[in-house]
Amino acid sequence: MPISEVTTYLAPECIMPFCRGCEHSHVLRKLNEALVALHLPPTDVCLVTDIGCIGLADALFAAPHSVHTTHGRSTACATGIALADAVLASNTLKTIVLIGDGGAMIGLLHLVNAALLNANVTVILCNNFLFGMTGGQNSAFSPLEVVTPTTPTGNIVARLDICKVLAASHAGFIARVSATDKALTETLTKAIAHPGFSLVEVAALCTEHATTRNPLTGKQLEEVVIKHGQQLGEIVQRSDREPFDRAYRRKFPRSASQETASFDDALVVSDTHALDHSIGIVLAGSAGQKVQSAAYQFCLAAIPQGLYCTQKNDNPVTQGSGFSIAEVVISPEPLLYTGIEVPDAILVVSADGLHELEMQGAFLRANDATHIVIDESLTLPPCKGIIHRQAFRRSGPKQAAAAALAYYADLIGLEIRTPTHGAR
Repeated sequence: MPISEVTTYLAPECIMPFCRGCEHSHVLRKLNEALVALHLPPTDVCLVTDIGCIGLADALFAAPHSVHTTHGRSTACATGIALADAVLASNTLKTIVLIGDGGAMIGLLHLVNAALLNANVTVILCNNFLFGMTGGQNSAFSPLEVVTPTTPTGNIVARLDICKVLAASHAGFIARVSATDKALTETLTKAIAHPGFSLVEVAALCTEHATTRNPLTGKQLEEVVIKHGQQLGEIVQRSDREPFDRAYRRKFPRSASQETASFDDALVVSDTHALDHSIGIVLAGSAGQKVQSAAYQFCLAAIPQGLYCTQKNDNPVTQGSGFSIAEVVISPEPLLYTGIEVPDAILVVSADGLHELEMQGAFLRANDATHIVIDESLTLPPCKGIIHRQAFRRSGPKQAAAAALAYYADLIGLEIRTPTHGAR
């Protein structure tokens, strides 16, 4: 179907799941109208939703790209998606965030950073003044004197003006409207079309918690905003800032071959491995021994051979001292879980790593078939497993982790060739 003939982006037989009178339904219908007006290909729209009632929206649209994130992280996720598309791919994707006032406050710094970057992301902030999904508690966006379960005698905390915060963060387009404003579709259309970061705060009613405790109607929404000294309408509209992806491309121009390359060209995979089951490896050493870097290189070498990999790292807050641990799982089948219940191998190259594994009970999870590969200078606690002692540290502390991984790969007959790119 030609783009000009697309009449809706909502899923077939879409049924809004919100409470009776909730204005989220109205906002989503207006978003649909804006997308229709812009004639965006459905494949060029990515919806990123947050936790909260508005987070139900991703299932209501037929757009093939949608991501449901953790609480407050939707803007960060959307920023990554937008920048990846702009810098590495087609640069045609429009990423739209749907977030509530609770998620916006939890993820406030993500909003600020997205505005500072001027990423091509549009945030639609559905502000119903409280945490609607979790019981109606007050939020940083709650009006003064509003009654909620956590402010039963009325809120006495000042209300955040998110539009001023993001204006100070150099956002290119900012607007605040009520859900019943006749200009809502037009405002959303302008925000989505803006080349860079944009935000539309939509003041809306929660009919489950707000109107049942407060004499509040849809007609009074604009009065609430004005009473708190906050501006309605289009607040910021500027085009003098260069979107981040353009600035990045200008500073780091791509070669002609990179411009014409596709994701399919980025990685050539061949089924050259002989692995018939997944293997969980725990690699432990000290900070500065390149433990996590060695594990990363190991994964990079395994992927082109048709293996799936996960890596989970652990180290103290101090970063430059103490232990460093990497848990790696490689498998001929897709991996859906990063945990290792019974390790196939425990590789230890320093006293710091050994002590931390003891503290975590890693050796208690070993069985008789677990390969325990340990530097000869270390004293192993009593445990099950097949023990291998080698002088990994003789080649230097920074090479010990890589040497232990290479030893284990040879031990089980796994040919993992070190990649010639991506070293760090």
